[in-house]
Amino acid sequence: MKLSRTAGLAAFGLVAALSLTACNNGDDSAQAPAAKGPSSSSSSSPGAGPSQDGRTGSGGARAGSAKPGAGTGSPSSSGAVNGGAESGGKTAFCKTADLAVEATNAAPDQSSGRIDITMVNRGSGTCSATGFAGVDIKDADHTSNPIGRGPAQPRVTTLKPGDAAVFDLAYTIDGSGGSLAHPTDILVTPPNETHTVSLKWPAGAGGIKGAYTDVQVYPTHTTN
Repeated sequence: MKLSRTAGLAAFGLVAALSLTACNNGDDSAQAPAAKGPSSSSSSSPGAGPSQDGRTGSGGARAGSAKPGAGTGSPSSSGAVNGGAESGGKTAFCKTADLAVEATNAAPDQSSGRIDITMVNRGSGTCSATGFAGVDIKDADHTSNPIGRGPAQPRVTTLKPGDAAVFDLAYTIDGSGGSLAHPTDILVTPPNETHTVSLKWPAGAGGIKGAYTDVQVYPTHTTN
């Protein structure tokens, strides 16, 4: 009885061993394709590597070319600014101290009053007298009356040393002899200046009809 039980156990053990061996063989065959996986991945990596390096390289080249471009643009822009500053230079305005100023009666007839005021450049350089001079007329009662501008556009008036510019005061002459205006002096401030010169009202100039508000000052021009 013992003998047959032992034989039975032995047979069972043999069957179990055969089954385990079969299972192990099945696992090996299942793992075989997985072993090929790393081999396939490894073969694709070299291909990906150069491709990525190539893209990085071309991107780097583009970045490198962009930097010099930006650097070149900056000096060019700076040069344009400097060029504009150099080309924007203008002739300085004439200083009152460099001008010899004189007022004369220049009435063309008995009804049209005109006082010409001449400014001669006594300075050492060229200057601009373009625009309207500031003018006030001083009356015998010691009041000062500002004179308005006439309807005219300024003309470019550039004076070399020794050149003269002229502007005039225009008004209607009062032929009645009863003018209420009694001018004694003309206060002149050259265009774009702040210093004033005082000139005597020209002898023989006709009386002003109306008020000082009826007198007008016209812009400068050259005498050439």
